[in-house]
Amino acid sequence: MRHFFNVPYHCMPPFKQRGYLCASNETELKKVGEKWFKRYSVIAVCALFVSLLFFVYFALKIEFDYDFEKFYPTDDSETEFFLDYREKFESDNDFLLIAIENEDGIYDLDFLNRVDRLTKDLQKAKYVKNVISITEQKEYLIIGGVTDERPYINFEDVDLKRDSATISTKNELVNNLVAKDGKSLCLFIRHKDFLSKKGSDVLITNIERKAKKHGFDNLRIGGRAIGQKYYIDKMAFEMLLFLSLSAVLVVVFLFIAFKSIWGIMIPQAVIVAGMIWLIGGMSIAGQPMNIILTVLPSVMFVVSMSDVIHLVSRYLDALRELENSFEATKLAVREVGLATLLTSITTAIGFFSLVFVRVEPIQVFGTVMGVGVIIAFVLTFTVLPALFYLTGGPKYITAKKKDHFWKKRLEKWFLVVGRNKKMILVSGGVTLVLSIVGIMQLESDNMLMDDISEKEPLKQDFNYLDDHYGGARPFEMAVTITDTNVRVWDEDVLRTIDSVENYLTKDYGVNIKLSVVTAMKVLNRGMNLGKDEFYSLPKKKSKRRSIRRSLRVANKGKFLRAMVDTTETVIRISGTIPDLGNKKVTALNEKLDLYLKGKTMDGKLKYQVTGTAHLVDKNLRYMSTSLVKGLAVSILIVALIMGLIYRSFSMMLISLVPNIFPLVFIGGAMGFLGVDLKISTAIIFTIAFGIAVDDTIHLLGKFKYELMKGKGVVYALRRSYLTTGKAMILTSLILCSGFLLLVFSSFLGTFYLGIMLCLALIVALIADLTILPVMILLFYKPKKKES
Repeated sequence: MRHFFNVPYHCMPPFKQRGYLCASNETELKKVGEKWFKRYSVIAVCALFVSLLFFVYFALKIEFDYDFEKFYPTDDSETEFFLDYREKFESDNDFLLIAIENEDGIYDLDFLNRVDRLTKDLQKAKYVKNVISITEQKEYLIIGGVTDERPYINFEDVDLKRDSATISTKNELVNNLVAKDGKSLCLFIRHKDFLSKKGSDVLITNIERKAKKHGFDNLRIGGRAIGQKYYIDKMAFEMLLFLSLSAVLVVVFLFIAFKSIWGIMIPQAVIVAGMIWLIGGMSIAGQPMNIILTVLPSVMFVVSMSDVIHLVSRYLDALRELENSFEATKLAVREVGLATLLTSITTAIGFFSLVFVRVEPIQVFGTVMGVGVIIAFVLTFTVLPALFYLTGGPKYITAKKKDHFWKKRLEKWFLVVGRNKKMILVSGGVTLVLSIVGIMQLESDNMLMDDISEKEPLKQDFNYLDDHYGGARPFEMAVTITDTNVRVWDEDVLRTIDSVENYLTKDYGVNIKLSVVTAMKVLNRGMNLGKDEFYSLPKKKSKRRSIRRSLRVANKGKFLRAMVDTTETVIRISGTIPDLGNKKVTALNEKLDLYLKGKTMDGKLKYQVTGTAHLVDKNLRYMSTSLVKGLAVSILIVALIMGLIYRSFSMMLISLVPNIFPLVFIGGAMGFLGVDLKISTAIIFTIAFGIAVDDTIHLLGKFKYELMKGKGVVYALRRSYLTTGKAMILTSLILCSGFLLLVFSSFLGTFYLGIMLCLALIVALIADLTILPVMILLFYKPKKKES
């Protein structure tokens, strides 16, 4: 911009040779500068229009993503282990549990017949591999080497009391396929691995359609496919919702701030353009929207509005004084440009620091929003000045006001701050201490369905499955034989694993659905006329061999391969647990580790909990450390920037206080309010710091500008307070309103993100208007040449 405004090169020989005027006086210099800027303005606006057509095309093609694997820790040995484990067996998360209730109990012939027809119908559905239902389950009896089958629900010889009594004694059926209270049964559907959103939609639609066909209107469905459908549909809806609400809010606040059609249309053109550029760029780069990026419209609105308000506000003030669009634009860019550049750099640094978090969706969020900050700044200082010049400004602006509303009140507030320095510092200190007490109560926890409100039907369905069928959260444990002389079929190995499974069932709460030991116990019972007292591992070696042969031929060996790998050195224990949360599961894992130390058979067996849910939980433990690291880097860089600008160690420390203060405050608020630190709420601190520092930089930037003009500290601070105070208050109010839009989200993490960021901005504004001036007056001693 400097080349257009000051024309420093217009008298150089190359320009003379082309016939340009070499201005010898200030008037001619301004004319040449304005001529160049007029040409630039037309080109800039035309280029913006063409670019919008390009980016809109791609923005409309943006996709949405729901992939648990992206929440796995990156460059981690446990992630590599699980991916290899999954290759040996199958995905642990590609199943559905469907609970079907009957008020009069499930042992009703008409009800069971309809369930049986639905089961057979679902077997034919697209993407379904197999369906397990109590209506098709059979008890296998081995008599004299001959295998006989006896259905648990015998539709040919109907005796539901008999069937009910038989089923109620079978450990592998109760709370797996039938509820203990007998009021519902559950279908277990294994579907195609890694089903896409489109595939999930087809599968769920088919299930619901077939269920209605057989008279079941209210199903309770849990699993990845239904979760993926729900989350992506909600993300798409909320994306449009936040875009719409942001657009309305932009119009409302711009009108309140500038009271003219010009004040609405011109700034909004830049804000909307930034949003389109960013979303279109994501689409071009092949980056889909994830659950965290649904807040993108609100955050981009906040970032863009901050830049725009400061520049437009200063431009209109300059236009009141100069009544010349070109000169007013020059003055506005000169005074606001550096401060806005610094705020954009610090905000971008805040977002980019999220790359330290070992969670891919958060890394993507930080990168995308960091780029968004840069886009907002570039458009604000390339296109907006061009629009200023081409449109002039609102007509009312030429009328000067004698008693400016903001000036009178800011003058009064500045005097109050100056007269109550000690009280402000004491109040700040007390608030800081209370906040630290709150932080000590802050806990870290995360659930797979944590972001969904308890009022949502899907959450209620998952809760029902937790209570009646052991939950839909996958549990996987790998048992590896490390001694080549030991075999999985050895009696001591089987009995050791059996004791581990008993612990998992009784003490950990695992509902084991697939295990070689469980399969052997079921077959041993079958070899003893189905008597329940024989639901145990066979004592005789010959029986174990017989069962082993049966398992190896079952379903052409596929059944065994789902539990033991081809080398027969890795044994799989697969099941589900309720969605207890990271905190409780971590405590259970610690107790499990202690128990397993005595079950290694002198180092011959190695145990490892793995699976999708386990890796997501592990990432949460990584996250706290990586977030602190990223935030520390952000704070350090901002401190260095302020230190370089002022070349003063005291000013570097002064500038950090009002920005660290709101972080401590919201940490304390989260502790007192019981808001857990989790993947969706942990990013609050980094975003809050990146945005809250903006007001500090604007105030200190103006303060530096006044000092350079030779003004004293008090006068420079007062002038800065009165000049930037209005823009600081307006932008903070607008930003808070933008973040408050997030309370309309169905995701609790997004809801808390909006509330806490709004609170952080309010506290940051108060700190900038009270604590910052007091600290400057008390502790900043400028060099003589500055003052």
